[in-house]
Amino acid sequence: MLLAANLFFGFSLLVSYLAAHINPDTFILPAFFGLAYPYLLLANIILAIIWLTLLKYEALISVFLIALGFTHLSNYIRIGKPSGDTTNTFKVLSYNLRLFNIYEGSDANSEKKIINFLKVQKADILCLQEFYVTGVPSQKDASLRNALGGKYYSHMKVIGSGSNKYYGIVTYSRFPIIRKGEIIHPGSSSLSIFSDIVIDQDTFRIFNNQLQSYRLRRMERSFLEEITSPVENETFDEVKNLSVSLKKGFVVRAVQAELVKAQINQSPYPVIVAGDFNDTPVSYSYRKIRKGLNDAFVSSGYGAGFTYKGNYPANRIDYILYDNALESRYFEIFKVKYSDHYPVAACFRKND
Repeated sequence: MLLAANLFFGFSLLVSYLAAHINPDTFILPAFFGLAYPYLLLANIILAIIWLTLLKYEALISVFLIALGFTHLSNYIRIGKPSGDTTNTFKVLSYNLRLFNIYEGSDANSEKKIINFLKVQKADILCLQEFYVTGVPSQKDASLRNALGGKYYSHMKVIGSGSNKYYGIVTYSRFPIIRKGEIIHPGSSSLSIFSDIVIDQDTFRIFNNQLQSYRLRRMERSFLEEITSPVENETFDEVKNLSVSLKKGFVVRAVQAELVKAQINQSPYPVIVAGDFNDTPVSYSYRKIRKGLNDAFVSSGYGAGFTYKGNYPANRIDYILYDNALESRYFEIFKVKYSDHYPVAACFRKND
């Protein structure tokens, strides 16, 4: 039984590696396994430990498979602690605000707490997703810039969501923004914008992204409730709805990732690509966008890289990627509970 379990979880881990290489629109199955990668990895680690305590060679099955996917492991967990030297750096912070929790209950509004947090961080560039506005967006923009200290240039893109209600994405910069653009994602409410920012006479293009979500919030139950419901028919329906939402998300994000990557490749300037990708490091979307770029967490992060902490299993879906023209000196995930995402920040130094 132990060997059968090992073969099952080992094969599942192997399939998860394919998620980064196969477009989900071509073959969807690996994408589901890629989403579960951290937990498949944990199962294989536990099995390897069990075999080792029994002094059995079967431990080599999981050890070999884990080693085979070491690159994926290093995208989730960093062991070596960086020096933390942030001399002559500028700071980029990315944060999914979850609409300031406005729809999470009458006492859940986190806007003041988030603004205070951002003000303390004093980031040079802020990439905010799921930004919520009531009233005139330009007035809200000015109000927030004033609350943050009034020394930011801004690039905001919002979509109407009812009477005088808007949600969207916004980039704030202490450095001048000389050009603004956006990437259209057809048939989706997802948003991507880019801002050309001048830092000490050098121009960089900052991409801020909110890619297609799984839209799981429409389901009233948490993930665990869905799969442990005592009513069998209802459980089946819930799991079926969950799988349909997941599948649509994988496929749509793959298309969006290709659009974003095309714009990155066309950039005349070095780039920084930040935001909520809604996909894990073991995914086609992440691999597509990251190709040719560096991941700030991998370069200068420490510990486990999980950035999502909602009702569904924790995972890493928020990123700051960057060009070889820059060096990441420091990366941090802030474990503040103002949203279902943790903010992430990186400090960059320009390469000579």
